[in-house]
Amino acid sequence: MNRSRLLLIGFVALALGAFVSLNVYRTLKANTASANVPGMDVVVAAADLPIGKKIEDKDVKIVRYASGEYPANSFHSKSAVVNHGVLQPIMAGEFVLPNKVAGQNDYGMPSLIPPGMRAVSVRVNEVVAVAGFVQPGSRVDVLLTGALGGGEQQTTTVLENVEVIASGTRLERNAHGEASSAPVITLLVTPENAQKLTLASNQGRIQLALRNPSDVSQGQLTSMKSGVLYRNGVPIAPGLAAKKQAAPAPAPEPPPAAYSIEVLHGDRREVAKFDNDHQ
Repeated sequence: MNRSRLLLIGFVALALGAFVSLNVYRTLKANTASANVPGMDVVVAAADLPIGKKIEDKDVKIVRYASGEYPANSFHSKSAVVNHGVLQPIMAGEFVLPNKVAGQNDYGMPSLIPPGMRAVSVRVNEVVAVAGFVQPGSRVDVLLTGALGGGEQQTTTVLENVEVIASGTRLERNAHGEASSAPVITLLVTPENAQKLTLASNQGRIQLALRNPSDVSQGQLTSMKSGVLYRNGVPIAPGLAAKKQAAPAPAPEPPPAAYSIEVLHGDRREVAKFDNDHQ
């Protein structure tokens, strides 16, 4: 091996050694500088986390924030949130906070139910499912339509301003054994209203009325019967009867026209007049 080749190999080895040393130096310097930056490691979501999801290690990440740039109740290690359930939707990059996660190994539907409340699932009609407007977090009124004691159909409001915590479908089999999907909505209610809702779902057809989340008013509604939908037999609403004007009296008939008869007495002629009602 000649001298020039040995010099070339030595030069390449020195260059590679210098390159590796420089990269190691830069890495160590960056880590040291990062450690010296004032602030705190904070747990944020690495992806969108839906309600009820069990948080895994890959779902969160650690980001260092300067003092005052993160909430005071933030988590500072992944282990503090891994295997916990999500109570409220968390967007990617959002801080993971205590009010949005459940206890350890507490995830899925049970983690969404506050103490003292109950989750009741009811089957609704296909219109609600197809429209897709009723989603977790929506507020609804529960309406029941049925015939009490075999009488006429009527609709009554069973519950008002109820929170939806889940929506989906379940498989059911018809009389022929064929499987079909049925839309199901899960509502968050008190134990007393859970009884009322269960009873209502077995008395007739359940319909949900979507309401504005900011509207918390509750009206004094009475049941409405099917008779009010038809013109015949519709009761006049209060106030309308007073506005209804009486029909004008018919105009009197004109008096009957008179008629005349010419009577001849020889060469004398007389004209006699008679009324129409004269016999």
